[in-house]
Amino acid sequence: MYSIGYDIGSSSIKCSILDIEKGKPVIQGYYPQEEMEIKSPKPGWAEQDPETWWEYVKILTRMLIEKSSIDVIQIKSIGISYQMHGLVVVDKNKKVLRPSIIWCDSRAVEIGNKAFQNIGNEYCLNNLLNSPGNFTASKLRWIKENEPEIYKQIYKILLPGDFIAMKLTGEINTTVSGLSEGIFWDFKNNSVSKKILEYYEIDESLLADIVPTFSIQGKLTKSAAEELGLTENVVVSYRAGDQPNNAFSLNVLNPGEVAATAGTSGVVYAVIDKLNYDKKSRVNQFAHVNHVFENPRIGVLLCINGTGILNSFVRKNMATDLSYNQMNELAEKIEIGCDGLTILPFGNGAERVFENKNIGSHFLNIDFNRHTKAHFFRAVQEGIAFSFKYGIEIINEMGLKINVIRAGNSNLFLSPIFRETLANLTEATIELYDTDGAQGAARGAAYGSGLYKSFDEAFKNLEKIKIINHKPELVEKTLDAYNNWLEHLKKFL
Repeated sequence: MYSIGYDIGSSSIKCSILDIEKGKPVIQGYYPQEEMEIKSPKPGWAEQDPETWWEYVKILTRMLIEKSSIDVIQIKSIGISYQMHGLVVVDKNKKVLRPSIIWCDSRAVEIGNKAFQNIGNEYCLNNLLNSPGNFTASKLRWIKENEPEIYKQIYKILLPGDFIAMKLTGEINTTVSGLSEGIFWDFKNNSVSKKILEYYEIDESLLADIVPTFSIQGKLTKSAAEELGLTENVVVSYRAGDQPNNAFSLNVLNPGEVAATAGTSGVVYAVIDKLNYDKKSRVNQFAHVNHVFENPRIGVLLCINGTGILNSFVRKNMATDLSYNQMNELAEKIEIGCDGLTILPFGNGAERVFENKNIGSHFLNIDFNRHTKAHFFRAVQEGIAFSFKYGIEIINEMGLKINVIRAGNSNLFLSPIFRETLANLTEATIELYDTDGAQGAARGAAYGSGLYKSFDEAFKNLEKIKIINHKPELVEKTLDAYNNWLEHLKKFL
């Protein structure tokens, strides 16, 4: 039997088809081959068409089934991972009313900041565990204020994963984890936050019904099954935002365990068992996939918007004839610190780690006589690793000591420079696993539909493929480069 996992990212749609008995993917892939377009009609805006996600899901599913010759009758479940904090709005006919306002869009920053002041720090941090910030609730309020005619037509609001689940099953629902990422969830009262809805003047009827993260959430409709090349007996039985799901895919479920990603954005995600928060809301807390009121599991999420997207930007504009591996090989020839060249990687919208300021990306201390492309390639990866260190220090201030970081063997973690710089900065052990978000979603769906009876069974064949330890002889030099970077960063804060 098989389980399908989708990862609905902002760069591409990924899919993994998991052999449930073997616990290994049969085939996996992504579409489109080039990164999906993010439209920015105005500075700080970021939008995508949800129907494009659905079209790519269909194309990719048929492509992988055809390549693998899988008996589709044996496909039993579907899980969905998705880009967090996005907003999709649909009318009564389930028609999308406007492009999705996605995670890196910063138009609602001031709305969230004002709400934090007016609702009060005490309630927001103790009950919501966050400032309303630039999250989904604030984005919906932006539509209410700026697009009232569209707002009047809204039947339900959805997160990106809720939208794909709707297209698959015809059902409109969401999860507690999803509501918490939108800053709609009151952890103290274990319910939708009446206070945030009242302040933003949002009718609770606009929210989707709640289903458990691991549960049978609907079956494929006849039309969806036909478009995907599947049968109607397939169930959707798991969904989670990309960062909780990434942690799940690495079997990060218990207090003290930590996961990291470094794709378009960069994330460190630590699990705790208490309702804790950063007083400045620079890192954020959401319900983890296995959170229940009686047994809290809270994910502390550090997000840096401008990570892999910076590496991609440099490749597109400075290295069109090179692969990422070739860029890494050139960068390895440059010494730590890049002969003074410094890059701040914050050019992808407002950064939560800076209290929702948008400081932009900066290339500093360029010397026309000394610096080459290779210097830029290394400075990019060092700057990204330094941004991780900056955020991890905030997590440390909350009392969480990070000794081991688990990550998938993908994106920037494929780069020796990035992972070794991060290990030397944190003095943590980095463990790399043969998994990704789509594979994690497939495992989650198999568990949610009862095909796996426990998390232990779901992860018994998860393969650890590499361990990176810090190099004591390089720690001081790496920290000196970080401190130099930090002095430049302070000028923009």
